[in-house]
Amino acid sequence: MTRGIDFSQLSLCDAVDLAILVEEEAKDRYEELADQMTIHHNEEATRFFLRMVQVELTHERILLSRRKALFRDQPRKVTREMIFDVEAPDYYAARATMTVRQALDMALVAETKAYEFFDAALKEIRDPEVQDFFSQLRSEELEHQKLVEAQIAKLPPGEPVMTAEDVSDDPVAH
Repeated sequence: MTRGIDFSQLSLCDAVDLAILVEEEAKDRYEELADQMTIHHNEEATRFFLRMVQVELTHERILLSRRKALFRDQPRKVTREMIFDVEAPDYYAARATMTVRQALDMALVAETKAYEFFDAALKEIRDPEVQDFFSQLRSEELEHQKLVEAQIAKLPPGEPVMTAEDVSDDPVAH
């Protein structure tokens, strides 16, 4: 999930930057998934993934604002190349025929991955401020899991299964 990050030496600024990148990566992946579903005319899954783009974008903006307030224009030491699939849903799990339930299940796995990432990182962090920050992030990921689980619980039982005939494989223009 990470490359070249020594969590025991992570500063609060680096931790905030890492959190921003995690949200950015997840947002970008949801955008890619929405595009995939659009191509296959799967409107329900497209709408869900676009909602997730907005959720991740909101988290990213909150963190960017916090960074600006605390660290102004201090240069980043943590880069996007240092992370991979921390919170981003599995790109290859998307299917043209996926249902909203399956999309929600993907999101739940992604939120669980993020929780596990912050939980594991906390065991290596020495700086108390970074520990507090990662503890908050871990708690937020647990809340996100609960929100996704609540959406799953609202789905009607026996959600219809989509078939290949329900979606078109013909590309559409954007």
